[in-house]
Amino acid sequence: MKLFPIFTDLKGRRVLVVGGGAVAERKVRSLLAAGADVVAGAPAFTPALLELAREAPITLLQEAFRPEWLEGVWLAVAATDDRDLNGRIAQLAEQKRLFINVVDDPELSSFQVPSIVDRSPLTIAISSSGAAPVLARRLRERIEAMFDHSLGALAALAALHRGAIRRLRPGLQRRREFYDWLLDGPVSSALGAQRFDDAERALLDELSKPEKTAAGEVLLVGAGPGDPGLLTLKALRALNEADVILYDRLVSDEVLDLARRDAERVFVGKTPGEDHHATQTRIHELMREHALAGRRVLRLKGGDAFVFGRGGEELEYLAAHGIPYRVVPGLTAGLACTAYAGIPLTHRTHAQSVRFLTAHSSKQDDALDWPSLAREKQTLVFYMGVSQIKWLERQLLTHGRSGDTPFSLIENGTRAGQRTLTGRLSELAALATYHGFQAPSLLVVGEVAALGPRLSWYGTHIDHLEATQHEQRQRPPRQETRAFLHA
Repeated sequence: MKLFPIFTDLKGRRVLVVGGGAVAERKVRSLLAAGADVVAGAPAFTPALLELAREAPITLLQEAFRPEWLEGVWLAVAATDDRDLNGRIAQLAEQKRLFINVVDDPELSSFQVPSIVDRSPLTIAISSSGAAPVLARRLRERIEAMFDHSLGALAALAALHRGAIRRLRPGLQRRREFYDWLLDGPVSSALGAQRFDDAERALLDELSKPEKTAAGEVLLVGAGPGDPGLLTLKALRALNEADVILYDRLVSDEVLDLARRDAERVFVGKTPGEDHHATQTRIHELMREHALAGRRVLRLKGGDAFVFGRGGEELEYLAAHGIPYRVVPGLTAGLACTAYAGIPLTHRTHAQSVRFLTAHSSKQDDALDWPSLAREKQTLVFYMGVSQIKWLERQLLTHGRSGDTPFSLIENGTRAGQRTLTGRLSELAALATYHGFQAPSLLVVGEVAALGPRLSWYGTHIDHLEATQHEQRQRPPRQETRAFLHA
């Protein structure tokens, strides 16, 4: 974040506004609405500002700016049309460690006034960090239409009975469920119809009911390959309701940022070289421990939990121990990453079937039907295959797959740093090494991979199949590449 969002209590605190025009007038009105003790200084004021001063407790200083105006104030706003003066005020404020907003000049400001959706006491603030104020205003317009004005009355009613709610619903999870009921149930409906007595009566009736014993459960949720926009609505809801989140290494930070801020987060990802069986046993024990304590546990796994994710093993454990669970499917990497790379998994001309495989297994225990995998007109999608690139290339070539078969290697699929490498199977290991591809990467082998360079729409595409390439693709000189391959 460029700015740290903060809501300040200005009631009774002195705030200085330097300027007397229409912009200063708007700032004065908003500060008065927050209960601030406003001082406005300028050689001249608009008639509306003079009229406002007769109706509201504003101190007007009708003269040129003086540095002593900054004494004793909590915040300052520079709203003049003189940038040199605004810069001088900002410099003086900085020396006094005062936060200052210079209107329409983020470079001189130490705080910025956001666009506001007012549902007092509920307030929603939107800021573009000064980069695009018009965008912030457009978002405010959209949010205005999303939230009914009765939300302010709901927040006020909840504040009035907050002590009783905390006393009668001492458990965090039960209290959260009560607030969900408050927002979605009869109280909200009554307030929307302006029936305030009915709303309060419904709230008190619900509070008078005995508190139920909290029952824990586990939600097995697929987080997708990384792009938070690919989360399902149920997955997003689970992130906002979970008490404990047990997450894997492939769950992106952007997805975790959508979780409840007060949820306990426990990293349980497996790392190369460790005892994966022991780690999985620990995951089972953590799910059971937290669920039996009455918590809502979110077992968050990258991609989909049932595609090379041990989700089945975890459900077997939960079922054996009588722990309630639910499953929220996720978008598996084989579908999402290929789509982001512009690669259709099936195609009437090039591939009539697709096979998902994991390369993350011991070569000694290899039970794959390689002659079958080497056939044409099918798409092979290998998960977790970067460390086995040379072996995969050799196995496919040895069992009859043509060295000219196209491949695509997709690194950080759907994420900000996505790179896609396309070439021929016989050059797979050499090109992957040359371009420094690392995990997490997904390998696609088959005729459809040749469509990637032409249909690519996301991230960077490195094309070693065609001489003609999209302006955003990157490709080393052909001669240099051949020299490397044959070295």
